[in-house]
Order: sequence, then structure tokens, then C-alpha cells
Amino acid sequence: MDNWLLILGMLAITFSIRYSLFAFPDLSFPPLVRQGLHFVPTAVLTAIVLPGMLLPDGQHWALSLDNAYLWAGLATIVIAAVSRHLLATIGGGLLVFFLLRWALGQLPL
Repeated sequence: MDNWLLILGMLAITFSIRYSLFAFPDLSFPPLVRQGLHFVPTAVLTAIVLPGMLLPDGQHWALSLDNAYLWAGLATIVIAAVSRHLLATIGGGLLVFFLLRWALGQLPL
């Protein structure tokens, strides 16, 4: 029963936050808040990806030369900075990641 209460509570909070933007269409944010909201996607993506690069097993830091996640992540950052193209970044990052895993003998084949 506690799980259902938790789920219903999260539903109510999420719905009220999202519905408030439709209920009050004349709502406008100050320029400082709008400027801060511009960086939210970058911050969220960084918070999701960085632990996977630095803690691939979820418990121990992996700052070594055989960490394909870290090297592929850094290569993907370089590809994104140079190409400024989303598909090239995704494809290039995956290609580098799998080539590194293959070169390091980490692919379970």
C-alpha cells in the first residue's frame, strides 16, 4: 500500500507542476531564471552520463587507461565540439566505444 501512495503522490506533484504552465499561460519568468533554465538540459545530461564514465561498475572509481567508458566519453565530447552535429556525435561516440571495448578485449563475444 505504501508503494501505491508513493506513486500517487509523485503523480500528483508531477501533474500539478506541469499543469501549472497551462493553467497560468501569462506566467513569465524573470530574465535571470530564464537564463538559468537554459543550462538545465546540460546539467541533467552531465549528472546522468558522468557517473557512468567514472564509475562503470557503480561502486569503484575507474580512472585507468583500460576504462573504455571514460575514453569514449572524452572522444564523444571532442566529436561534439568539432562537428556540432548530433548524429555524428552519437555515431562517433558509439563507434569509438565499441572499438575501444574490442581493442581492450572487453566485448563478451
